[in-house]
Amino acid sequence: MLNPVTDTDGAPFWGYARQGELRVQACADCGEPRFPPRPCCPHCQSFATEWRRTEGHGRVWSYVLPHPPLLPAYAEQAPYNVIVVELADAPRVRLVGNLVTEAGARLDSVPPERIRIGARVQVVFTDDGVPQWVLERS
Repeated sequence: MLNPVTDTDGAPFWGYARQGELRVQACADCGEPRFPPRPCCPHCQSFATEWRRTEGHGRVWSYVLPHPPLLPAYAEQAPYNVIVVELADAPRVRLVGNLVTEAGARLDSVPPERIRIGARVQVVFTDDGVPQWVLERS
């Protein structure tokens, strides 16, 4: 698995993820959550920020099955999925990840026919703190 490249604004996201927490940056003045992390609020232009813990629940907003794989390191797992998740407690925040059967599972562990727009998902984390998503059990 490839490790994420972090910058100053995104470093707290990855630090929390390594602790098993999904947090998103929010404006400390107007309260608007935002992702990706950035120094200035796009709504009120404040530079005051905080990191809010989310429940880690969401819905599949979109997905794609790369053919051929976009990254050579993942060629043996193709076709794999890349999903966009809209967070339930921060609906304007959408995160990109993979739908897997369990934390750390192969990227092709969920058959493509099981992926649906609107499916409810829950965040899980790899041993390295990379967020992944599993289908919620109803």
